[in-house]
Amino acid sequence: MANGLIAALEAEGRTVTSHAFPRYGLSVHADLVRDALYGNIGDLSDSVYGMAVLYALDRRGAADEIRRDLAEHDVVLLDRYVASSAAYSAARLHQDEHGEFVRWVRELEIERFGLPVPDLHLLLRVPVEVAAERAARREQDDVSRARDIYESDGGLQARCAAVYDGLANVGWLAPWQLVDGRSNVNFSSLLERLFTP
Repeated sequence: MANGLIAALEAEGRTVTSHAFPRYGLSVHADLVRDALYGNIGDLSDSVYGMAVLYALDRRGAADEIRRDLAEHDVVLLDRYVASSAAYSAARLHQDEHGEFVRWVRELEIERFGLPVPDLHLLLRVPVEVAAERAARREQDDVSRARDIYESDGGLQARCAAVYDGLANVGWLAPWQLVDGRSNVNFSSLLERLFTP
């Protein structure tokens, strides 16, 4: 979706840049996340807080670059930003959008680390079964895309979707726009929704 959105924004004459997290290959914290997700660092992935700190440190390492990009571009897309940790980690702990972990993520990443607060969240809503099918297909097509422990846990994926829906409903950190991810996204109508007051 990010590439299509970037192309549509650029076609409208807007300057756009993006960052995807975790930044594998660019950040030691992201590389530790990957190792933990594939069981290569003992039981680190069992620690919800430990994993969340690694994700947060990866984003903190990009904070200055994000701020610079915000000053230089009309639009900065951040894929799997702070809400991602809030949703996945709360789901792992069987908490909802009002749970203690969501508050902790905000305190750590926004208040303590000073990460830029998003102006808007885009939530690509995909049924859990469809997401699982897509992950399995990616894994078959590309051996480097094996499912990690989070992607392999169908129960976690369902709980995570519920937390994301809750975060969207309460407008966590910023307003949210929901995008139907079951079929091709109509970027023209999406941009109209995003940029029409």
